[in-house]
Amino acid sequence: MKKVLAVVLVSMLLFAGCGNSTSENGNGSENGSTDPVVIKVGYENHPGEPLDVALNEWKDLVEERSDGTMMLELFPSSQLGSKNDIIDQMLAGDYVVTLADGAFYAERGVPDFGIVFGPYLFDSWDEVWRFTESSWYAEQSQLLEEKGLKILTSNWMYGDRHTLTTKPVRTVDDLRGMKIRVPNNTIQVKGFEVLGATPTPMALGDVYTALQQGTIDGLENPLPVLYNGKFHEVAKYLTLDGHVRNFTTWVMGADVFNSLSQEHQEILMQTGDEAGLYNNQLQEEVNEETLELFRAEGVEIIEVDPSEFKQASESFYSLQEFTSVWSEGLYETVKEAMK
Repeated sequence: MKKVLAVVLVSMLLFAGCGNSTSENGNGSENGSTDPVVIKVGYENHPGEPLDVALNEWKDLVEERSDGTMMLELFPSSQLGSKNDIIDQMLAGDYVVTLADGAFYAERGVPDFGIVFGPYLFDSWDEVWRFTESSWYAEQSQLLEEKGLKILTSNWMYGDRHTLTTKPVRTVDDLRGMKIRVPNNTIQVKGFEVLGATPTPMALGDVYTALQQGTIDGLENPLPVLYNGKFHEVAKYLTLDGHVRNFTTWVMGADVFNSLSQEHQEILMQTGDEAGLYNNQLQEEVNEETLELFRAEGVEIIEVDPSEFKQASESFYSLQEFTSVWSEGLYETVKEAMK
């Protein structure tokens, strides 16, 4: 009996020791089980779009580098709900990732981040990438992390945002009074107001019918989004104004990120950057192909002088709606961060 009790006691001590040495969080192999850590990735884009293809590359890289101890599970086409739904899930502790940009982060408690979506802020993509590597950007990312959101990677190109209309837009004057559909956020509404247009917030799914019925005169978005929505069937003028160089980020809950092992944290972020470079290559290729498709389907491609539009947009950065919540001298600070 003494021998039996001794064996039981040793077994219990060994079991307790193993459990304490590996428990880091409640998901997968991080808590000592043999199951991999599974992180869901929710996004609005559809299968086959450049961003979706690049996410599949990220998924493969994560599984390869982690030897299968961590996996990404992809949910395209808003299968996990809206961006706000997913953010709420991650703040509640779910293992989930989604894409978001500065305009969104401004509404999540970091107002200065909103400036990155301002019109004609960046003159080139080189400026964008220098900016995302600046100390200012790192400080804002830290402020966001204190709000519970951890940016994993910031080098993903979503695309230059251009304008598709039912009437040609060759100058700023042509845009005046035109009803342009924009997403429902203050940054983009004011961005078109300073150009003299009448911004009209509306769900993207309602835009085709609104163009047909004359409720709106146009919309703005990156080229693949404009083409895949078939809006050019009812709006035949594409103005390459590039009013926003739209980079995007992938984000997850800060508490969940901190619960991962250091190895998994590094793998997730490093492979995210690598997949971002792959995404950018795909985006550039698709943009050229999409322009050719537009031309083949009877869309007039209009190239404009960006300096005229940029000059008309300068008043955006002194609007009371923004200066009242932005840090003093924010525009000059951000421009300096691009150098």
